[in-house]
Amino acid sequence: MARRTPLNEAHRKLGARMVDFVGWDMPVQYSSVIGEHETVRTAVGLFDVSHMGEVEFKGPGALETVNALISNDLSRISDGQAVYAGLLTEQGTFVDDIVAYRFSPEHIFICVNSSNREKDFAWMKEHARGVKPVDRGDDYAQIAVQGPKAAGLVQRLTKTDTSKIGTYRFAEGEVAGVKSIISRTGYTGEDGFELYCAPDDAVKLWDALLTEGQQDGVKPCGLGARDSLRTEMKYALYGNDIDDQHTALEAGLGWIVKLDKPTFIGKDALVAQKAAGVKRKLVGFELTGAGIPRHGYVINKDGKQVGEVTSGTMGPSVKKAVGIGYVPAELASEGSTFDVEMRGRQVPAVVVKTPFYKKP
Repeated sequence: MARRTPLNEAHRKLGARMVDFVGWDMPVQYSSVIGEHETVRTAVGLFDVSHMGEVEFKGPGALETVNALISNDLSRISDGQAVYAGLLTEQGTFVDDIVAYRFSPEHIFICVNSSNREKDFAWMKEHARGVKPVDRGDDYAQIAVQGPKAAGLVQRLTKTDTSKIGTYRFAEGEVAGVKSIISRTGYTGEDGFELYCAPDDAVKLWDALLTEGQQDGVKPCGLGARDSLRTEMKYALYGNDIDDQHTALEAGLGWIVKLDKPTFIGKDALVAQKAAGVKRKLVGFELTGAGIPRHGYVINKDGKQVGEVTSGTMGPSVKKAVGIGYVPAELASEGSTFDVEMRGRQVPAVVVKTPFYKKP
């Protein structure tokens, strides 16, 4: 039976269409994917992301322990900041992509993907040298408040000065009377917050945001809009665009890899790959013919398969069919062309600069 978040009944009362998503009963949409997508781009949308996992490291040496596990560098940020990073294999490929929060050098909190909750925790437990991880996945619900009106909405419900919480920074406070971690992060390309709270408080927080947000045009949003929003930004999705078969450098995520750090799992492989030259790269492209690229479609050049589409959609904001996929390095530069195979048709495509969507 699919697992349920603390907001499951709230979604059903709102008429959400529910689907099984990596073993969780989740809302894919409430009204329409395009309508929810546009609400996030122009106003504010609410997402239940309580299916995500959380892992905590507490005690002397927590920062050093986690820093040896992740590709980014927690020693370069201050308390109250977070980093996007990879948990990598010895080959430099992905176990998962995560966000690590630095509360203090003795308290590091990590958010992992829902599909990898158990795997990631087991991997951290096996590889942690020093402080041992604690699985806190069932101790938190998480609500993402995203869109140009998100900051105003959250500010009206908290005494915490959200203007002092910059991007990839966080604070502890109360929102609508609910004790929360208020994190200026998201997966949509818009401003906003991800609010972590106790599962028992999730409905109170969700309802308060929906009620207070009526003046902003708030809408609850499902997984469909979450996917189209992140695809327009070329944000990687684990299992599609990043996995244990592609390295962080191939995925264009060299910026989250600090090769000058003394050590982390996967470092040696990435140093060697960088020296040898990356042979394939993850690119963004748009179709110049009719169709919509989808995960798994074959990419051809001169009739020969050279790659595969990892994500694709008809972008509601860009009004174009856009996709992401791995191609040989020589086809990765802007303006390069290839074909995407769709039911036997070869549809022309061109590599473009990303993100596909840029704020007006």
